[in-house]
Amino acid sequence: MRDQTMWTALPGERFELGEGLRRLDDGRTIMVDILSGRLLLLPESLDEQPSVLLELNGPLGAVAPRGDGWIAAAGPGIALLDGTEVTWLARPEQGEHPAMRMNDGVADPHGRFWAGSMAYGAVPGAGALYRVDRNRSVAQVLTGLTVPNGPAFTADGATMYLADSAHGVIYRYPVDPDSAALGPRSTFATVPVGSPDGMTVDDEGCLWSAIWGAGELHRYTPDGDLERVVPVPAAQPTSVCLAGDRLIVTTARTGLSDPTDLDGAVLHMPAPATAPPASTFR
Repeated sequence: MRDQTMWTALPGERFELGEGLRRLDDGRTIMVDILSGRLLLLPESLDEQPSVLLELNGPLGAVAPRGDGWIAAAGPGIALLDGTEVTWLARPEQGEHPAMRMNDGVADPHGRFWAGSMAYGAVPGAGALYRVDRNRSVAQVLTGLTVPNGPAFTADGATMYLADSAHGVIYRYPVDPDSAALGPRSTFATVPVGSPDGMTVDDEGCLWSAIWGAGELHRYTPDGDLERVVPVPAAQPTSVCLAGDRLIVTTARTGLSDPTDLDGAVLHMPAPATAPPASTFR
């Protein structure tokens, strides 16, 4: 039994695939439940269950704020969401074989949106990484990925971290500030047990990753040293967010034959670090 004394769970629903925690610059914290296509708002007090902001007819991998709306990695592509209106920028994975969906995504500090895709069956090498530039054009920038998660960026946008969860590795790429071109890939960290999932960079430049299958959070220094391991009382933590004075984690129930009451819960504890709010697509 994992120690859960330092964690508190939000009441209510246990999510099949909760993901995509983001703290916005207005203080709100959001998440997605990927397979049900829902974008949810966490209560400010963290003592009530999340409320639904919108629901799509298909998977919703992640969103980034965009003015009064959102940009989303959704279904087979990338879309702008305004209330119930969906405007597709591109659907590059539509009709592909094997069947594909978008997964995690985030805006970088320069206002671009980056999102990965994966096969429903996690077919090796079938996934890709896409970038949406400020003119709303969509480009494929990496191929050969299996389950891309993140990316996460340093505060200056000069470094991108990207996990390929199926291979237990977090990669690091230099990013050109003007063109957003990626430099040579290097291995930042490998995870021997479990898989690196959602990530965020804190105010000290350290990278936090939820470790799916190991029930842990990892904090890495900018040099790639594992500085801290935080146990999580759920087997499949999926994303991590430093929201003011709270550290918040989403978890998943999907694939578990005998889930506990905390599998699929949104969990929080006092934050041991701080981080900037999520960047906006602009």
